[in-house]
Amino acid sequence: MDPYYIDLQWFAAEDEGRTEDPSEYKIRKAREEGRVAKSQELVGALVLLLPAIAISFLGPSMLRTMMEMVRFYLERSTELDPTKDGLIMSAFLSFYTRLILPIGLVAVFAAIFANVVQTGFLFTTKPLTPNFSKILPRFGQYFKRTLFSGEALFNLAKSIFKIMIIGFVAFFVIQSELPRLTVMQATPFWLSISLIATLAMRLIIFAALMLLLLSVPDIIFQRRQYKESLKMTKQEVKEERKMYEGDPLVKGRLKQRMRELLSRNMAANVPKADVVITNPTHFAVALEWDRSSMPAPMVTAKGADEVALRIRKIAEDSGVPVVENRPLARALFAETEIGDIIPEQFYQLIAVVLAKVNKINEARGHGLASGE
Repeated sequence: MDPYYIDLQWFAAEDEGRTEDPSEYKIRKAREEGRVAKSQELVGALVLLLPAIAISFLGPSMLRTMMEMVRFYLERSTELDPTKDGLIMSAFLSFYTRLILPIGLVAVFAAIFANVVQTGFLFTTKPLTPNFSKILPRFGQYFKRTLFSGEALFNLAKSIFKIMIIGFVAFFVIQSELPRLTVMQATPFWLSISLIATLAMRLIIFAALMLLLLSVPDIIFQRRQYKESLKMTKQEVKEERKMYEGDPLVKGRLKQRMRELLSRNMAANVPKADVVITNPTHFAVALEWDRSSMPAPMVTAKGADEVALRIRKIAEDSGVPVVENRPLARALFAETEIGDIIPEQFYQLIAVVLAKVNKINEARGHGLASGE
């Protein structure tokens, strides 16, 4: 094979045909894998803003620490040997920790806070797991995403806007201090240092605040892109539904098996019924209702002609009430199968029948027990 051969399949859109919204299962699975909607602009803005504010408050203390450090080394520059004396390294670590640790902790807090605000508490090592399938270059997907997509245009506009923000902030901040800057050569040294430091802090904080505002549309865009990336094909939706609800073919076979068992055990099912509805001789349908486990009465036996007569005979011998209702018996026989819960359109009619059954049982000297 030609080493420079490029399969045209690399340029095929992977998301072709993905028109269905992602399911809760797919969103949860993506989250477990570390794939979440997140704006790096918000993280970057907070990591810039909070440490800058911390430096503005801790600046005088940090300056005193740096002066102490310089004084310490200058005083001992002729006394200590850097290659032998461990005091130099221990002093350096002490000064370094005092200077860097507070700012580092604030930066870490800002990064964690920015991520938790967007994604909640999430820890997974899945993104760190090597994925060798990604070694194969997919030039079509890469160029489409980085050059010819809505995401690429949005990122380009965002980068240009960030440069404009920083440029405008720098211009207005420096312009506001331009009179003092022009005479700075005649200003005392420490006053000049203070002016430059204040100017730098104002520039950083104002730029960070503007970038923080920029992160709002970026968050909206990233969430939209995240949802688009998780969209599913119709086949994926079907496969997932099968996984949760079971294969329709398997469910159909199980239901058919249950009907066969109920049909075989008709002689045992009819005595358990609450009522048998007849036509009176052509159709018979036995209904059982266990309120603790059934949302509505269930058909436990049904038959036509000779089978209907047999169902009626078993019911009469077992003391099961037999109610004649020709339209209802015919409709139930035609629209239900053994093991089915009666359709909702029959609820009112069945309620009337059960009320009649209660009267029959009361006449016999005992009422229907609740929940049976």
